[in-house]
Amino acid sequence: MLAAMALSGTIGLLVVESGQPPVVVVFFRCLIGGAALLAWLAFTRAWQPFGARALTWLVIGGAALVANWLCLFSAYRFTSISVATVVYQTQPFMLLVLAALLRQERLDVARLPWVGVAMLGVLLSSGLGVQGLDGATWHGVGLALAAAALYAVATLATQRLPQLPSSQIAAVQMVLGVVLLAPLAWGHARPGSAVAWGALATLGLVHTAFMYTLMYAAFQRLPSSAIAMLSFVYPAVALLVDLAWYGAWPQPLQWLGMALILGAVLAHRRAGAAARPTPVPSPTTVERAA
Repeated sequence: MLAAMALSGTIGLLVVESGQPPVVVVFFRCLIGGAALLAWLAFTRAWQPFGARALTWLVIGGAALVANWLCLFSAYRFTSISVATVVYQTQPFMLLVLAALLRQERLDVARLPWVGVAMLGVLLSSGLGVQGLDGATWHGVGLALAAAALYAVATLATQRLPQLPSSQIAAVQMVLGVVLLAPLAWGHARPGSAVAWGALATLGLVHTAFMYTLMYAAFQRLPSSAIAMLSFVYPAVALLVDLAWYGAWPQPLQWLGMALILGAVLAHRRAGAAARPTPVPSPTTVERAA
């Protein structure tokens, strides 16, 4: 989950540098990433048969995931990457609430303060609290909020599929994305520069085929509270990418925000380890941990 969130922090850079409309970016991300995942499944012979119930959750998760990308990438056109990213970080709270309402998962009250600390860190690191918001920015904020809600739905749908390999889940959802977006993407001009194709290929191969395999495997092994907490690594990496690529040096409050995020993640993990008894690891447990 940590590796997947670190990669997520570089998505905004590639989307902006591609120079393409969101629907074209998402279409090629699904096309390239889906093809890579299907090739991997064929090579490893990891494909598992599934029934109508699993297909239903795959469709729900896939539709939510594709719509999530469209909303988030569109938000970058109306507001900055930092503001869109910080608003998108409301999804852990939506995930916790949806899990409690739909799956009757118990909220761990002892860890909720750390979620609040991490959210404060996200707000400080983005600078949202000191920037004026005009009409266009509010449009971007609304799109980012919609993306956050859709991400929570996709997460819960994936958790309903523990019997399927994570790469297969992602592959089926990418195929669904290609089918849904092909009519919309067809009317746009194709990317013409090497930079655009490089950005799209990286999004498809690294940030989809590889990253979503990691992330879905984490979804299947972690409770919703842990998924929500570790997601805050995403904005911290995004700020570091802004610093390295665009020279956007964070203000003191932003540095404080990143420290709060990382400190809250560390405290959450230590609290979870202390609350669980130490089991005798089985070979299967060791293999999954590796």
